[in-house]
Amino acid sequence: QLHVVESGGGLVQPGGSMRLSCVGSGFTLDYYAMAWFRQAPGKEREGVSCINSREGTHYVDSVKGRFTISRDNAKNTVYLQMNNLKVEDTAVYYCAASVECLGNPDYWIKPDIAWGQGTQVPVSS
Repeated sequence: QLHVVESGGGLVQPGGSMRLSCVGSGFTLDYYAMAWFRQAPGKEREGVSCINSREGTHYVDSVKGRFTISRDNAKNTVYLQMNNLKVEDTAVYYCAASVECLGNPDYWIKPDIAWGQGTQVPVSS
């Protein structure tokens, strides 16, 4: 079955950079649209970025120009490169497999979505 595991989180200063990784197992990642979500303290989970099987991408407005999603199918891995981090980026970041990768993040979650365990990214000086 679909299974993904995130890594790469941790404390980072405002203006800093961090790269998150999401490794898939039990499936061939090539054929699935993948996404990163995040949940900030006291807020609902929101879609951050997604990438489809043809490497088309979408980003929530708040991270455009700062975050980049990519995939390395040979490593069965999806990445989220985060640059110019802001305090408001502080959240638990979740990888997800089998999403609807469309322009509106409200529609990314599918019934068969497979969630990672989450990795915490505190942005603080």
